[in-house]
Amino acid sequence: VGVWVDTPQGEAKIAAIGVRLKRWVTLHGIAINLDPDLTHFQGIVPCGLKNFGVTSMRKLGCSIEMPVLDTVLKTTFEQCFVK
Repeated sequence: VGVWVDTPQGEAKIAAIGVRLKRWVTLHGIAINLDPDLTHFQGIVPCGLKNFGVTSMRKLGCSIEMPVLDTVLKTTFEQCFVK
């Protein structure tokens, strides 16, 4: 479960999405790799799929700061899911 993008090295995971139900309450979240130290991900098998990597927005050439990303996510989310 996550967001995957095409890279020159093949598909790579750039974001994780989580949903959990507990006692009739929905817990949810998203984690986007904006500019992490990707060496920390070397031992991770994204979504249990071997031969795939992890990437970041910065590595893909997208220079964006967290406040801007937050605003874009909020606006996009509201356009898609809030009525």
